[in-house]
Amino acid sequence: MKGVLFVNLGSPDSPEPKDVKPYLEEFLMDERVIDAPKWLRTFLVKGIILNTRPRRSAKAYKKIWWDEGSPLIVLSERLQAKVQQNTSVPIALAMRYGKPSIATGLAELHSQGVDEVLLVPLYPQHAMATTETIIVLAEQIRAKDYPDMVFTHLPAFYKHPDYIRVLSQSIQEFLQEKNWEHILFSYHGIPERHLRKTDITKSHCKPDQSCCQTPSVAHEYCYRHQCYETTRLVADYLELKPGTFSTSFQSRLAGDKWLDPYTDKTIESFAKTGTKDMAVVTPAFVSDCLETLEEIGMEAVEDFEDNGGENLHVVPCINDRDEWVKVLSRWIDEWAVAS
Repeated sequence: MKGVLFVNLGSPDSPEPKDVKPYLEEFLMDERVIDAPKWLRTFLVKGIILNTRPRRSAKAYKKIWWDEGSPLIVLSERLQAKVQQNTSVPIALAMRYGKPSIATGLAELHSQGVDEVLLVPLYPQHAMATTETIIVLAEQIRAKDYPDMVFTHLPAFYKHPDYIRVLSQSIQEFLQEKNWEHILFSYHGIPERHLRKTDITKSHCKPDQSCCQTPSVAHEYCYRHQCYETTRLVADYLELKPGTFSTSFQSRLAGDKWLDPYTDKTIESFAKTGTKDMAVVTPAFVSDCLETLEEIGMEAVEDFEDNGGENLHVVPCINDRDEWVKVLSRWIDEWAVAS
């Protein structure tokens, strides 16, 4: 019997420091998130970061927390429920960090007699710290608890025509009656070394980024290329004029070289050079979360206005849009009937 496991990033159980701390510990101790030797990762996370960051993060979570709970969890649950109504294939929901766990999701499917699972990481672009860590952990659990289960995973859908259409239409709809001079496509940042680690050719990734425009098998796992490709395809779909859109990366940590240009610096620069009306879309996220609702929806808006801008329009993620539900349902049904 076939079944599907949706997997998103995750969230703390509450916006209180006591719940934020274990969530951050699980997240930051992942060797594909902070890819330092375990002794160094342990020192950084448990010796330094967890002493201060939980309190700061808790304050940010409190700003965006809904009555129903974490926005990311609530939106993921809504998506799961809507897709389930459109397909007969059992669908479980899991988070890479926090609850419900991947182990819980697989147990739920197993209890329904599922022995063939389609893993659906809810990330359009492939990255070591997102898609890869989901697949690796799921495989570890399968090998230990469900050796007879068979896994297939949905490939990165960053350039799939269905996804591009849904994303583009969501942007078009939101900005339909708004004035804007520039659209910024802001993706979650990653350390540049992650690009080199996921380069299957071990020779394609170049510091000048020319590799992103040079065809290569490495693009199957290259996060930077996939981000720029999503931007290009959406711009083509919306017939955006050159110079009216650009790409940036948000949420970097200090101490490492992360993908640039940086979103906060880019937004500040546009405001300081006279842009009054600007839009931001966050295509690395399927569901609105802390990074979209607080970092962009609050901090970036404030920074834009403080530096002379007037209106920073933050386009919502595709979340549980009906057209996105239809697309996921069709992908699942196509997989389910395939031999």
